[in-house]
Amino acid sequence: MRQRAVRDQQRLDSGAVSSSKDLENLQREIASLAKRQGDLEDVVLEVMERRESAQERVAELTERVGSVQGKVDDATARRDAAYKEIDGEIATATKEREVVAASVPDDLLKLYDKLRAKEGGVGAARLYQRRCEGCRLELNITEVNEVRAAAPDTVLRCENCRRILVRTSESGL
Repeated sequence: MRQRAVRDQQRLDSGAVSSSKDLENLQREIASLAKRQGDLEDVVLEVMERRESAQERVAELTERVGSVQGKVDDATARRDAAYKEIDGEIATATKEREVVAASVPDDLLKLYDKLRAKEGGVGAARLYQRRCEGCRLELNITEVNEVRAAAPDTVLRCENCRRILVRTSESGL
């Protein structure tokens, strides 16, 4: 467009066009080209401004992504450390369970494992202040009397949830 405007201006300036009608058309075309060039330059400026704004937004979002990624990496590292700690605790608890399980009679251990599988991982519950901590229900007076009368090595079960009751000094008997 610029080349055409320069070429038309040179023709106009050279005097090669003698007809007034051609001169007028040539001047109109040069003016039209100048107006179109101005419009296109305005569009280019607007596009450049939008591009600059978009680049700033990209830089801002890239920084935010980096920040979020840093937080994700930190959370992942903490999670992995927690998993490692939990795995260690599981290994320790498993070893301790094996030691304790070796001293428990086989029939009681089978009952406990059966109840534990049935009751979501809890086969025995502490009797605390006349309340079974498995089902959180308080034993009625008849049940409390039966627990009091039972020998210390008797296996007692909660009438409500059927878990093995573990008696302690805090049982409220």
